Amino acid sequence: METRARYVAVGAFVLVLVTLAFVTVLWLARAQLRTQHAPYDIYFTGAVTGLRTGAPVEYNGVPVGRVIDIRIDPQNVEQIRVTVEIDRSVVIKADAVAGVESGLLSGVAYIEITGGTQGAPELVAQGGQHYPVIPSRRSNLQKLYSRGPYLLERLTVVAEKLNAFLDEPNRDAFAHSLANVERFTGGLADRDKEIGEMIANANTAAAAAASLLRDVDQGFSGNAGLQAKLAQAIADFDHLAKGLDDTNRQLRLALGDLRPGLRDFSRSTLSDVGGLVAEARQLIAGLARLAASIERDPSRVLFGDRREGYRPQ
Repeated sequence: METRARYVAVGAFVLVLVTLAFVTVLWLARAQLRTQHAPYDIYFTGAVTGLRTGAPVEYNGVPVGRVIDIRIDPQNVEQIRVTVEIDRSVVIKADAVAGVESGLLSGVAYIEITGGTQGAPELVAQGGQHYPVIPSRRSNLQKLYSRGPYLLERLTVVAEKLNAFLDEPNRDAFAHSLANVERFTGGLADRDKEIGEMIANANTAAAAAASLLRDVDQGFSGNAGLQAKLAQAIADFDHLAKGLDDTNRQLRLALGDLRPGLRDFSRSTLSDVGGLVAEARQLIAGLARLAASIERDPSRVLFGDRREGYRPQ
């Protein structure tokens, strides 16, 4: 009896597990049927290494679908056609682009859709296309793969040059340079006191220079400094210029007042002055003749001519 009861319990437990599994499958299938997806094609030029069917599709980091097919385009063997299905609630815009990305830690490849603006139209299938085609872009991984051979070649060249640089003579020269640096640092350690004094003297000189600059600035911009004196000199020069301008104006007015008198003087007085000058010339000529006579015979000028003789009265 106990054996039969045990079998019944095991059978009941197995039936319960099968029932739960069947219910779970139905629930998942129902959820899958409720979720509607829209297919899209993406054409990649180059390798899509690591991308597999069932890989997730993300739109700006949000999971929106999965990859359902990967194959070489039969119309162009240089392209890889990747078919994805995306939740219909997600609107793919015409300016969105897709690329193959890879997880930094996991290394699993997936499709990343970026871009898409609110004002752009919705992406639809064009003539001859089975599904709407999302434009592709080169991912960072593809760029790295494409530049990999070039980078490896450059690294090889750098390694060869580094190996040539680190040959025996250069290693000896480098060791000699390190020895010189060690001796130099040892000399600096021995002259630590002198270096301290030098730094102290430099600080003193800097303080003196700062004080000199402060005195120069104060002498220039102080109350009795050069700047104030220059301002006062400019003000005095301005007053002098104004005084000269006033004097010039007064001279012009005085000349204007003197012009009528000068005109009369030139018309009447100058002729009288000319006559006076002529008479003065005649007077000077007579005086000159008198002086010559006195010089020749002063007695004749004083007492007259004695050769006339006696004249009776």
